[in-house]
Amino acid sequence: MTELAAEVARRRTFAIISHPDAGKTTLTEKLLLYSGAIQLAGAVRAKKAGRATTSDWMEMERERGISVTTSVMSFEYPHPELPADAPPVQVNLLDTPGHADFGEDTYRVLTAVDAALMVIDGAKGVEERTEKLIEICRLRDTPVVTFINKLDRECLDPLELMSDVEKKLGMSCVPLTWPIGMGKRFKGVYDLIHHRLHLFQAQGHDKIQQGILVEGLHDPRLDELLGDQVDELRQAAELLVEASAPLDHAAFLAGKQTPLLFGSAMNNFGVRELLEAYIRLAPGPLAREAITGPAAATAPAPGEPVPTRLVEPTEAPFSGFVFKIQANMDPNHRDRMAFLRVCSGVFERGMRAFHCRLGREVGLGNATMFMARDREIVEAAYAGDIIGLPNHGTIKIGDTFTAGEVLRFTGIPSFAPELFRRVLLKSPLKAKALAKGLHQLAEEGAIQVFKPIVGSMFVVGAVGQLQLEVMKHRLKSEYDVDADYEGIDYTTARWVTPRPSTKSKIEVQKLLESFQHKNQGNLAHDSHGDLAYLAPNKWNLAKVEERFPELRFSATREHT
Repeated sequence: MTELAAEVARRRTFAIISHPDAGKTTLTEKLLLYSGAIQLAGAVRAKKAGRATTSDWMEMERERGISVTTSVMSFEYPHPELPADAPPVQVNLLDTPGHADFGEDTYRVLTAVDAALMVIDGAKGVEERTEKLIEICRLRDTPVVTFINKLDRECLDPLELMSDVEKKLGMSCVPLTWPIGMGKRFKGVYDLIHHRLHLFQAQGHDKIQQGILVEGLHDPRLDELLGDQVDELRQAAELLVEASAPLDHAAFLAGKQTPLLFGSAMNNFGVRELLEAYIRLAPGPLAREAITGPAAATAPAPGEPVPTRLVEPTEAPFSGFVFKIQANMDPNHRDRMAFLRVCSGVFERGMRAFHCRLGREVGLGNATMFMARDREIVEAAYAGDIIGLPNHGTIKIGDTFTAGEVLRFTGIPSFAPELFRRVLLKSPLKAKALAKGLHQLAEEGAIQVFKPIVGSMFVVGAVGQLQLEVMKHRLKSEYDVDADYEGIDYTTARWVTPRPSTKSKIEVQKLLESFQHKNQGNLAHDSHGDLAYLAPNKWNLAKVEERFPELRFSATREHT
């Protein structure tokens, strides 16, 4: 095996997804604790004097106890099936926002990972947000490992939870561990693969939970340790042998089967078993589809075929794409960081790469690896790694960097907003700061900004109310902009492009000019310069689509 192939094989890149408050960020902290990346795990809702979580680094996240932006954390962990002197696995973990208002950020993150770890609150089962996120995973056949959390509280019956996952998410469950009791009767979990018992001891959230190991279901020590609960465990284990299918690795990789583990993230219980199961089962970096040739930089004429190819992670030439931009990670320096997923080859410190959208070589000096907001200069990165590139306004979401080949990786979407506000500045002297703040937040994908063809005020669009609140908070704290945000009579936006047709370029241009002349009061350009129609209601949108059948009104578009 070549050095490149060996480095690629030891990478694991995954996102943690869940409904809000299922314990996703707490689990992230405990995974970092097991890896040795941090020595003391923080509580998501920490007391004033307590320690906040590593992944929730933004001021607003610490105040509210929620995640509103994706965090990237990298750490190493020994492979549980390899000798102790084997190179450790490089784990790249992305903690995503659970709230629906930040679904677009989560969607883009899922394009940059090879697997997902789904966290379910044992008391609530599969919730609405989890269903939506799994739909996104299913679009790309993303493998999913499931962790049923909060077993130290009263929960639903484990068999009921399995049934809920299978019915709502369309994936068959294969339990790798099984709980003994719950809440006050919670005694631990039994490892169905290695036939071991891990006894639960509530040790507080900043200690590593070791548990006690007992070999085999028929070990007489089980009777003295579990008392009258031992029969429940033995009956459940027998039932599972008959009722659940064995783990099929191919079905797991295709997103049709999910390994299931139980525990309590707050008490560090079941976390090590989860991490080791993930490392054993999850795939390394996968091949990715990319548009090739001139079509990667310039959209082909309507109706023309779009050439694509699979980029293998072990290919020698470097390639990668930007899936996220974050402004002001360091408020003292007003910096902007572009998050790049390496897809092939080797990134080396100080190297130059071809920026496919701009059509020229650029220097990629001072690239960093992440521990949430903390970072260190990276010397080398391989397929699967997430690196940060300092961005001075030339990098956008969806940009592809290569060793020279013209490529564009596909599947990085932008969604039509549903809430709109007109921005009214309180001080005209802050016009420049407002324009800069809105441009940078739009670059991140945190909001969408529209400049109406008629009028000079900005219109901002968001998927949900919380997204607007975050925008207001950040404009004030990061850009010192005071403004009023006035409601405006729009309910949705659509990007307008000509449909594939036999018309000449001049005829298409005349069609667009006619459309703009008749609808200029509803038209705006977004931050990329693309034409958008802002509709006051569904009836209005349907009428416009009916009048202009040769135009396409898109609710989503690719970042290009």
